[in-house]
Amino acid sequence: MDHRPLVVGLGGTTRPGSSSERALRGCLAIAARLGVQTVLFGADALDLAHYGGANCMSNPKAERLIAALRRADAVVLSSPAYHGALSGLLKNALDYAEELRNDERPYLDGRAVGCIACAYGPQAIGTTLTSMRAIVHALRGWPTPLGVGINASQVIFDESGASSTPDVNDQLDALARQIVGFVKMQPVRTLRPLCAAE
Repeated sequence: MDHRPLVVGLGGTTRPGSSSERALRGCLAIAARLGVQTVLFGADALDLAHYGGANCMSNPKAERLIAALRRADAVVLSSPAYHGALSGLLKNALDYAEELRNDERPYLDGRAVGCIACAYGPQAIGTTLTSMRAIVHALRGWPTPLGVGINASQVIFDESGASSTPDVNDQLDALARQIVGFVKMQPVRTLRPLCAAE
């Protein structure tokens, strides 16, 4: 069993290779190099029934998401800006955190949460980051001081998540360092194994 702290990444869009998913991949890769375990839930993994609907928890994807969030020491969220806010795909995934309400650590309590927003303009970046941070607060998480805003009209990501713009790479590096730094300040706790599907 891997006893390293776990950082869970959620994000992307239904478009394969989206900027938001690649930025998330890049941030998690940096975090992994800093000594944590990471798992990424991209668009396919977040293609879930609306939370609260009949049988929404019968999907193995939902069970895997909840198991990972339950074990998570930190979380990274990455979203495109859809009409000035985070995507419905990501919001629905976060609604599934309601399944953690009765846990010893309910919702995202005590976890650092990094936020990344990708948009084709600065206004949408700002409003999307603000809405993500508000949701993190509602889920009792700790938004990192740095939120990364990426103008997708000026940045290209490769498949590994490296950006064509040094400033963006530096911001993703700083975000990963804040997340891992926060995790390493937390007391050691007993880890539950990830479910077999992971």
